[in-house]
Amino acid sequence: MPFTSNLGSIMKDKEMTYEELQHISKVAPDTVARARDARIATCKLFTLEKLAKALGVEVCDLFTHVKG
Repeated sequence: MPFTSNLGSIMKDKEMTYEELQHISKVAPDTVARARDARIATCKLFTLEKLAKALGVEVCDLFTHVKG
């Protein structure tokens, strides 16, 4: 499924670094990296929930489904 990650733009809007997000969400650096690019489709829902909570957004805000 084609998904586009909004993680980078949300972090920019909230002026949050990757290190801060990793610390607050307690998500491993490689997982945060996976969530910020096209590999977001392989992230577990629980992980996306942790990232969304740390950013103060809903899980659905983290990505956009690109219709093919």
